[in-house]
Amino acid sequence: MLIILQKQDYKKIVRQALEQLPVEACGLLGGTIDENGNSVVKGIYPLTNMDNSPEHFSMDPKEQFAAVKDMRKQGWSMLGNYHSHPVSPARPSAEDKRLAFDPKVSYFIISLLEREQPVLKSFRIQQGLVAEEEIKIIGEE
Repeated sequence: MLIILQKQDYKKIVRQALEQLPVEACGLLGGTIDENGNSVVKGIYPLTNMDNSPEHFSMDPKEQFAAVKDMRKQGWSMLGNYHSHPVSPARPSAEDKRLAFDPKVSYFIISLLEREQPVLKSFRIQQGLVAEEEIKIIGEE
């Protein structure tokens, strides 16, 4: 399965991750599934990391609810979530795997190890097993 992400939304995730350093940034991804079964991200919902930590995150429940409500209003589904790794690679940590409850959504991780070259990857996580997904970034800035 392919994930299609607009360049402007990619930049929005990177900007949020950089602005919230050294704390992990987090948010939700809304969109649709196209006729080929690909996830098409239509909206990025930056959320507050309630843990205010550089090593883990928990999303503000009120903000999550508002984001999902907006997705439904747009006719979108929640495709997944994202968070940053300020000083580690873009791969799920043991905690990320443990907390991945929904095997049907994508888990985006953006690594800021190289500040000038952020690395964004996406994963499906099911019962601790991790499968990387391909992200295709399209469109203009």
